[in-house]
Amino acid sequence: MRAFVCHAISDDLSGTGLAEIATPQPQAGEVLIKVKAASVNFPDILMCQGKYQFKPDPPFTPGLDCAGEIVALGAGVTDWAVGDEIVGGARLGGFADFAVLSASAIQLKPPSLSWEEAAAYQAAYLTAYVALVRRANLQAGETLLVHGAAGGVGLAAVQLGLHMGARVIATSASPTKLQALRDLGVEHTLLVQDGFREAVKALSGSGGADVVFDPVGGDVFDESVRCMAFDGRLLVIGFTSGRIPTVSVNMPLIKGFSVMGVRAGEYGRQFPERGRENAKAVYDLVANGSLKPHVGAVFALTEVRAAFGLMMARHLVGKAVIVP
Repeated sequence: MRAFVCHAISDDLSGTGLAEIATPQPQAGEVLIKVKAASVNFPDILMCQGKYQFKPDPPFTPGLDCAGEIVALGAGVTDWAVGDEIVGGARLGGFADFAVLSASAIQLKPPSLSWEEAAAYQAAYLTAYVALVRRANLQAGETLLVHGAAGGVGLAAVQLGLHMGARVIATSASPTKLQALRDLGVEHTLLVQDGFREAVKALSGSGGADVVFDPVGGDVFDESVRCMAFDGRLLVIGFTSGRIPTVSVNMPLIKGFSVMGVRAGEYGRQFPERGRENAKAVYDLVANGSLKPHVGAVFALTEVRAAFGLMMARHLVGKAVIVP
């Protein structure tokens, strides 16, 4: 089968490319799917650069999230049948014609979603859910500041925050992206390069942001520290800016806020029962139409590096999806 393979770790992704590899076979408790769509996440890129917490040895096929049709069952799998349309994910394997998934980690594809939308929601919305519900305990009426709000994870946090009744302030470094967010129904938007501390305080009506969702890091994190409300929660999602920031602990002390790390997948591995609850909650919100994944661009399997480039250049609104 065809697969997008990382043969060697490299900053410029030159160690990646399309290859012909053996089609995997499902083992006990697994299913083999014909991949219909797979979404691109920043961890896919970071793994190929050797910069992610999980560091698989090359060669490997990236691809966290995928959707497809079951074509074979491993031993002991009785809850699924060949022909079932499913969504699922694993740390690796989605960017290929076929992928093996654990039968316990898949769900039926929500019938209201296209293949592209079905592949796009899982990691992004799960991250948003773990961050806002499990870690921050976001409450209706609180002010939620979302950085990188036009990206796949940021947009998921914006949508979930609005659904939960928060006052959402969305930021971006791009005026075009801010307009796209307004077109999607986001009322409060800010350009990060203009400095957002005073604007956030004014919009909150309560002295600052109760919850900050930050996948950007760097200077954005530094200024977020300065606009936290008392008893606020600053959620560390990632560092797409490239700089891992630090905070002087006198700031959380004086301002009475918490800095919380968010790793949605690891949260589920540490707390399996909660992990299953999280996955079901996200599935239900998407299936009933409360949340709607936004696919910003679709690429062929031969174009994965182009999809990576679009994400790294910050030119994408929503999710990039690969269709084999």
